[in-house]
Amino acid sequence: MTPADILARYGPREAMDYDVVVVGGGPGGLSAAIRLKQLAAEQGTELSVVVLEKGSEPGAHILSGAVMDPRALTELIPDWKALGAPLNQPVTADEVLFLSETGSTQTPAWLVPDCFHNEGNFVISLGNVTRWLAAQAEAMGVEIFPGFAAAEVLYTDAGAVRGVATGNLGVGKDGEPTESFQLGMELCAKYTVFAEGARGHLGRQLIARFKLDEGKDPQAYALGVKELWEIDPAKHQSGLVVHTAGWP
Repeated sequence: MTPADILARYGPREAMDYDVVVVGGGPGGLSAAIRLKQLAAEQGTELSVVVLEKGSEPGAHILSGAVMDPRALTELIPDWKALGAPLNQPVTADEVLFLSETGSTQTPAWLVPDCFHNEGNFVISLGNVTRWLAAQAEAMGVEIFPGFAAAEVLYTDAGAVRGVATGNLGVGKDGEPTESFQLGMELCAKYTVFAEGARGHLGRQLIARFKLDEGKDPQAYALGVKELWEIDPAKHQSGLVVHTAGWP
C-alpha cells in the first residue's frame, strides 16, 4: 500500500497550527526556537513555536564530544552559567601531533597555528548541551515533540511551504498498516524552519523542488565519521585537546 493509498483509506490527518514549526531538535533548531521566543517577549507578543525531534529526547542522536567557543551561547543566553549550562571543563592545553605507524611527534607550542589554540573554550558533551538547551526552550513555552520525525513537506496550492507531516506509526515491513497503525499528523505554520542537518531528508526535497543548488556557488558536502573512545583513566588529562595529522 502506497503512502497515498494509506492516506486515502485512513485520512484526513489531524492538523495542528503554530506560528513557527522547527524541524530538528539539535543545537541549531533549539537556538532558533529560543531566539524567536525572546524576540516575541521583547515585542510583547505571543508566538507559538513547536520543535520536532526524531530522537527519543533532544540530544539522543548527538554523540559528539566537542570543543565549544561560548561566544554564541553568551549572545543567546547571557546568564548561561547561572542557569547551569553544562560547560564545566575549560580547555587547559592544545597539542598538535603528527602520527606515524609506531608513534607521534609533537609540534612545538610556538609553531602551533592560532586556529588550534582554544584558550577560553570548553570541552563539552554536545548531547548534554542540547538537552540543556531543550530545557531552556521549554521553560520559555516552546513545545518539543520527541520521537516524531518529519516525513513530508506540506505545500499550499500556490507551492509555498505550509508545514510538515510526521510519519505514520505502526506500518509493517511490507508497507501495510498493522493493528497498531496510527496516521501521522500535520503541523502547519506561517513559517517552517528546517534544522535537520546539512543534507537532511526533507532538505534534499526542498533543494530539488526550489532548485536551491543552481546558483554560482552551490553547497558542497563532505562525509565525516565519529568515534567514541574509552581510554585508560590514567591517560586522561582534563582539558587537554589533541589535534592529529598523518598516519593512517
